[in-house]
Amino acid sequence: KIQGNIERGVPVQSVRIRVGRSIDGFGLSPGITQNQRNTVESLMKNAFKKLTGDLEGKYYPLTGMDDNVRQQLVEDHFLFMSGDPNLQVTGMERDWPEGRGIFHNAAKTFLVWVNEEDQLKVISMEMGGDVR
Repeated sequence: KIQGNIERGVPVQSVRIRVGRSIDGFGLSPGITQNQRNTVESLMKNAFKKLTGDLEGKYYPLTGMDDNVRQQLVEDHFLFMSGDPNLQVTGMERDWPEGRGIFHNAAKTFLVWVNEEDQLKVISMEMGGDVR
């Protein structure tokens, strides 16, 4: 818990914490192979199935994503897209969109991007200043 002068009356609209992580034994994004990327996605899909309580949610693979789902993720500002020239020049968008996806919990306060820039980008969001 953050200590200090953060009180309920302080006008904090929302808080977002993002952390990038890599899984030991797999190449970093510029050098990861197609097989490794798919294995990371498979490992994470299995891990997401084990989440319970307020972390329980659904994984949305980018490959074969339904247009309605894609539109909702865009409206929620959750979807990451291809086309960033910096990512392209470093080879981080090879085999796009294979092996990539997004997980979020039912409340849409916990997200994990799989194989975007990092192997995992974990995001926690809360309205107000009381992030958990």
